[in-house]
Amino acid sequence: MTTTTHALRFALSLALATPDDRRLQVALALADSPAYAPSNGSPAPYDDNDPEASRLRALVDLAKEGDAEAFGQLYDHYVTGVFRFIYYRVGSQQLAEDLTSETFVRGLRAIQRFNWQGKDFGAWLTTIARNLVADHFKSSRSRLEIVSETIPEGKTHVASPEQEVLALISNEMLFEAVNGLPPEQRDCILMRFIQGLSIAQTAAALGRSEGAIKQLQLRAVRSLAKSVPGDIR
Repeated sequence: MTTTTHALRFALSLALATPDDRRLQVALALADSPAYAPSNGSPAPYDDNDPEASRLRALVDLAKEGDAEAFGQLYDHYVTGVFRFIYYRVGSQQLAEDLTSETFVRGLRAIQRFNWQGKDFGAWLTTIARNLVADHFKSSRSRLEIVSETIPEGKTHVASPEQEVLALISNEMLFEAVNGLPPEQRDCILMRFIQGLSIAQTAAALGRSEGAIKQLQLRAVRSLAKSVPGDIR
């Protein structure tokens, strides 16, 4: 499996090009557009008028009744997004695969307790994954070694001076910058720009309001922009 930093680099290029916070807030709203979302594996928010969302809801209801095939289809739909979130936190493909598998094992065990009131299934899975990652770091005594080549990179079209600057930033530097953010800012960034969750889904996963997520996202992107080394700005 692979992940991409394209959406995150796009958000950083906006921050570098847009000094005004209000304008940046508006620009970041573009991240919800399919043009900037990850190309696959991104869970869709529930919408009564969206056939795909209705299909997912029906699959969840079937899985809650013990339908293994329905849960398998949910796995196929959500696994890439969950893997992206975990992989960017732990930096190891093998560990990310293990924790992704455990996320779905726990999801299967607990699915009968899931309800739709104010929740999204993808956000619920992400909360499980987030807790597993936290448990891993609490129990781990070894330093996490990051190798830039282990974070696959999608093709990025360099279309502005800001993006040219970001092209000089290695995946290792970006990884370390993201993981140096305060925990909620870090997870917000990963959910929004690596996993591809919407504002609403991120709010559900973090237990915050959508307005709070927008502010959290703004502060996180600003902090990451400040981390760009001065000699390559």
